[in-house]
Amino acid sequence: MMILKEQVPAQTSEASDYLLDVRNIKMYFPITGGILQRKVGEVKAVDNISFAIKRGETLGLVGESGCGKSTAGRVIMRLYEPTEGSVFFDGQDITKIKGNQLRQMRQNFQMVFQDPYSSLNPRMTVGSIIEEPLQVNTKMSHKEIRERVSHLLKVVGLPQEASLKHPHEFSGGQRQRIAIARALTLNPKLMVLDEAVSALDVSIQAQIINLLDDLRKEFGLSYLFISHNLSVVKHVSDKVGVMYLGRMVEIAPKSQLYSAPLHPYTESLLSAAPEPKRGLKRERIVLTGDVPNPANPPSGCAFHTRCPKAFDNCKAIRPELREIMPQQYVACHLY
Repeated sequence: MMILKEQVPAQTSEASDYLLDVRNIKMYFPITGGILQRKVGEVKAVDNISFAIKRGETLGLVGESGCGKSTAGRVIMRLYEPTEGSVFFDGQDITKIKGNQLRQMRQNFQMVFQDPYSSLNPRMTVGSIIEEPLQVNTKMSHKEIRERVSHLLKVVGLPQEASLKHPHEFSGGQRQRIAIARALTLNPKLMVLDEAVSALDVSIQAQIINLLDDLRKEFGLSYLFISHNLSVVKHVSDKVGVMYLGRMVEIAPKSQLYSAPLHPYTESLLSAAPEPKRGLKRERIVLTGDVPNPANPPSGCAFHTRCPKAFDNCKAIRPELREIMPQQYVACHLY
């Protein structure tokens, strides 16, 4: 796959504008069978995707469940070792580092998960949960750590007495605030937010989204915002990437993607999203058939089995992600 125009190679003078540069990432999981559990196939969860995030920018990553967007986030966090490809963070390929060097680099990027309760130790107090990264990774005094915890609780909108309580004593929205406070502990540059608000009530979602926006401005953060909710992504993102069956099918600034989507899959997603403003109704595009098995994806364009505009080339040739409109990249034979 070609490197996107927006993806500036790490060695150039313009690389300082780009905090994250993901190049041709593949993440294949082996399928084993038989008595000896030999490899009989593989699930192509992420199949050769590329994108970049500038400093202070938010990229929304959307797609149906199972499209590989959460797997991509875990590869960036080095929770998974990619099958192929590179992830440049601040100009350094983090797929090539290990051990203490990786541990130190990881302080610069943190992840917030969908379910805050399962990501917080129920036996620890909130204060201890937030303190732990500081105790492990810094030489701060006990007083400095307590002051840092107190400051972070204030930043995320929680009372000081919250540090003495346990996660089960808080609501879902409050627990997500705790998870965000913990993620901020070591002053990261990038936060990967994996469905961070999808488990919350709509009113609480709005509060957390506003909090994230305030934190981005205050701390100069960059976000990879992974979600299936197109309305939320539209509100928080500068750019949006659309994934289907492990592949990136469209990337564009949000204003362009939401007003003039080019890929048929993007069009179908947006047609199903509720539009709060009157007079902007889209014709509903109903896709037929099921999402193909990622262990045996279709040849050519992965979307051709469900695409209402597919033709012969779509079945035989895999389209590359190309710049069709200024800053709008699409993988489709229609263009």
